[in-house]
Amino acid sequence: QVQLVESGGGLVQPGGSLRLACVVSGFTLDTYTIGWFRQAPGKEREGVGYISVGGGRTYFADSVKGRFTISRDIAKNTVYLQMNSLKLEDTAVYYCAKRSLRFRAGSLNPADFGSWGQGTQVTVSS
Repeated sequence: QVQLVESGGGLVQPGGSLRLACVVSGFTLDTYTIGWFRQAPGKEREGVGYISVGGGRTYFADSVKGRFTISRDIAKNTVYLQMNSLKLEDTAVYYCAKRSLRFRAGSLNPADFGSWGQGTQVTVSS
């Protein structure tokens, strides 16, 4: 059974850092591109970035480029989202998901991903 479980969210001050984790089961990380997404209250879910199936390529939304990084540990079945220089506007519930059949490289469209986790809340506040 495919499952993705996010953790690591919390309250952080502007300029601070957090590392989120996405533990997957039911498949291996070297078979699927994994994406990170977020949804703020009253807004649509948006793509943050993804790590390619080969693990050698990451892709980010312009809003987080240079501040966020994605890595993975295949042995631990875990993908990480390292978030630095956090801003108030980064406040959201963060989700991970694996790419669906319609995914194409460069897409951060949530419709191109599936098997969503339950999300973890990140709140940036002073």
